[in-house]
Amino acid sequence: MFVLLSVAFLGGLVTYFWKAEAAMYEPWVPDPNSRLFAQRPLPKPIPSSFLSHPEYELPLRTRGRDIVDQNGKRFKLSSVNWYGASDELFIPGGLDVQHRSQIASTIRSLGFNSVRLPYSDELVMTDPPVMPHLLTANPDLIGLRAMDILEKCVEALTDEGIAVIVNNHITTATWCCGADPCDAGWANDHLGPLCRVRQTEEEWIEHWEDVMKRFVDNPLVIGADLRNEVRGVWGTMSWERWATAAERAGNALLKINPKWLIVVGGTESGNDLTGVARRPIKLDVENRVVYSAHVYAWSGWGSMEGRYSKRSYPSFVKAMRTNWAYLVEGNEAPVWIGEFGAPDTPATGDANYWQNLMRYLKSIDADFGYWAINPRKPKENEKESYSIVEDDWITPVLDYRMKDMTELMRVSL
Repeated sequence: MFVLLSVAFLGGLVTYFWKAEAAMYEPWVPDPNSRLFAQRPLPKPIPSSFLSHPEYELPLRTRGRDIVDQNGKRFKLSSVNWYGASDELFIPGGLDVQHRSQIASTIRSLGFNSVRLPYSDELVMTDPPVMPHLLTANPDLIGLRAMDILEKCVEALTDEGIAVIVNNHITTATWCCGADPCDAGWANDHLGPLCRVRQTEEEWIEHWEDVMKRFVDNPLVIGADLRNEVRGVWGTMSWERWATAAERAGNALLKINPKWLIVVGGTESGNDLTGVARRPIKLDVENRVVYSAHVYAWSGWGSMEGRYSKRSYPSFVKAMRTNWAYLVEGNEAPVWIGEFGAPDTPATGDANYWQNLMRYLKSIDADFGYWAINPRKPKENEKESYSIVEDDWITPVLDYRMKDMTELMRVSL
């Protein structure tokens, strides 16, 4: 009898979890407010939210939880990621579809005042020539190498009044991030011949210097996001090890330009900033450290309460406060949510994560960076379900995501 009861109990438990998991993948029906938003023109961007507005006096610095200008006026990062230079084609996406100045104009028209622009170390190491068919909408770039094209894209953004934070995304030029230990941190020389693209910590810093020296005289290049989603092998990267390397890199860059902000992401694929409480980043120039966290629907895996797609709002908020938001709510340091995103046709779990995240980010008036503007992924030209523009790089996707981000841009505590 005991065996039968045990089998029945275990069978019921498996069935419960299977149904709960299946429910996360059921299609989500947009709420009435999202449907109404899609029927109206996108609100105009707020001119005073851009650093090119005369109200701002550069350079920026940090003060408590905020990024501020020289007069103490807050500059809220309302950012979008423009990827591609970290991938196999070595250039930001869309240069075969629209001129870079048009892409910058599109980004501004959506209301984003800043861009996170990723690159790979392989790009810096090889600085390869770029195939002309990838630049058909930018004929003046044909014949240039990848580093020069990256610089021209930055100039297009800043000419549009958009601030730029450069991001070292990955070592090997490829889509990030998988289980490859060669790209799980900033240096991989300890892995020997296992890695096709190898670099030491010193070389990683030198690559940063090579990139950022190009932007010393561009005041709207405001900072360096030192490394994307540091994780080590299966989450083994210690905060102390990463913090020490981040300080070395940050101080090297501040010797080139002491005005830059230095962005330091969390460990565990960007989710975990708990180590800051015991070991904050200390740089040679004060008030330059901005922390960064990444929050996706699949984040939170491995914990007792499961992925964020499954969490109730109280459970989600508890995780945010534990991982990074204690720094914001305690007015200790700025935290930029440098990556988050959701698909254009979300399942119930995606929508649950998104609604919880937006509700919380609005409640604390958070700095944010959406992943991503790109309608297509590099290499295979696969459709990017997280994109917020159509394939023409002009037409906005007016759905629940732009509705909430437009509201978040306008939050002011």
